[in-house]
Amino acid sequence: MAHTADHYYVPHGSHWPIIASIALTTGVVGAALWFNGHASGEMVLFIGLALVAFMMFGWFGTVINESLKGMYNEQVDRSFRQGMMWFIFSEVMFFAAFFGALFYARELAVPWLLGEGAKFATHDYLWPNFSEAWPTNGPGGVGGQFETVGAWGIPALNTLLLLTSGVTITLAHWALKAGDRTKTVLWLIATVALGAIFLGFQAYEYIHAYHELNLTLESGIYGSTFFMLTGFHGFHVTIGTAMLLVITIRAAKGHFTADNHFAFEGVAWYWHFVDVVWLGLFIFVYVL
Repeated sequence: MAHTADHYYVPHGSHWPIIASIALTTGVVGAALWFNGHASGEMVLFIGLALVAFMMFGWFGTVINESLKGMYNEQVDRSFRQGMMWFIFSEVMFFAAFFGALFYARELAVPWLLGEGAKFATHDYLWPNFSEAWPTNGPGGVGGQFETVGAWGIPALNTLLLLTSGVTITLAHWALKAGDRTKTVLWLIATVALGAIFLGFQAYEYIHAYHELNLTLESGIYGSTFFMLTGFHGFHVTIGTAMLLVITIRAAKGHFTADNHFAFEGVAWYWHFVDVVWLGLFIFVYVL
């Protein structure tokens, strides 16, 4: 039975939060073990990721069923919107930390290694051959010589793909508000396809970087920041593409109406956030 406007829906006891905690802890422990050279780390990480996927499928399914049964009202809808806004804000801060690390390494650490602002140029004694050049992998070339990924190849193409996907999901939203289910689904399919193509190109870029450019996670501070920024962004694109696929199926089933489609809007907000982060990556990692 639908809840009235003066009643707030309180969900029943759920096992999904504890499963989420176990899944995330398992993934973090696995990643730590893997990065520190333990043989079991990779397996533990993927077990954690599998548990995360299981949790998301089950928990989101529960929320979808509750919504379809009419358990939510306008107050719950506002709560969902506020929650999504805070979630995206936390993601902004997450990427801000990595962009900050890139800025710190490039604009502060490198000049300090040259002794700028110091009374004595200690680099003359510690690493006399170090020069102020970006990208750097540290004095002596910690990870060996490497080449950077050119901005005007795959990165530029991926930028075009994501910007286009921002247009297609907006067109899908307009079609949904106009009550045109067919166009909504078609534009969503186009958005999913663009996200999948982006991920395919990024996988190719990583293979090329590792095997032909010698650009790896061990390529000093540049390699670390490059793969952390682009890798986490790729992970977000993967999650976003999966979310888009889900709302495409839901739109095809008629779950959304012109006046009631927060799930669609939440995914659209997230996807636009992913687009904006990529623009920052393209400028500050690939171009500059």
